[in-house]
Amino acid sequence: MFTERLQALVDRGVEGSPRARELLAQLEGRNMQVLARYTPWQLWLLAERGQLRLLRESTSAANVQLTGTPMALLALLREDPAAVIRRGDATLSGDAEAGQRFQELAQLLRPDLEAGLARVIGDIPAHGAGSLLRKAMAYARSSLETQARNLGEYLAHERQLLVPRSEAAQFLEDVDALRESTDRLAARIARLEAARSGN
Repeated sequence: MFTERLQALVDRGVEGSPRARELLAQLEGRNMQVLARYTPWQLWLLAERGQLRLLRESTSAANVQLTGTPMALLALLREDPAAVIRRGDATLSGDAEAGQRFQELAQLLRPDLEAGLARVIGDIPAHGAGSLLRKAMAYARSSLETQARNLGEYLAHERQLLVPRSEAAQFLEDVDALRESTDRLAARIARLEAARSGN
C-alpha cells in the first residue's frame, strides 16, 4: 500500500519534470537498490520505458546500491542527498555515473512529505508533524555524535586504547617538524659533500 502511494507521487513528479524524463531516458534499464540497515526493508528503483518503477524485489543485480539507517534514508528526503552521503550517514556504491543520475533524479522527485500530509490532516497539524520529525532527526543525530565522542574519550582516557585527539595532533606536528629538520640536514650534508669534493 505504501509503495503504491509512493509510486503515484513519483509518477506525478516525472510528469511535471522534463529533466526527470531526460534522466530516466539516460538510465533506461538500470536499477538502484535501497537498503535500510538493521531492517529487512529494501526497495528497488528501475528506470523502464520513461518511468521510475518502485519494486520490492528484483531478479537482476543492482547497478547502484544506496545503504543507510532508516533515519539516514529519511534525511535524504529532506536534505541534500550529496551532503548526507558526504557525512557518511548513507553510502552509495556501484556505477558512479548511474549513481549521480539516480541522485539527481531523487532530488527532483523527492516528495514534499509535509505538503502530502497537509492534504490528509490539514496544514497546521502537518506543519507540526514535520517540525516534530525534523527535531527528532536532529536530536537523533546529535545524540549519536555525543555517544561517539563519549566512547572515543572513554577509550582514549579511561582504557587508554586510543590516543586522544590532541596528543595525536601534537605527535603528527612533531613528525612533520622532524621530517623538515631531517630534510634540511640532508640538504646541508649534500652541500658540504659537494663543497669538499670540489676542493
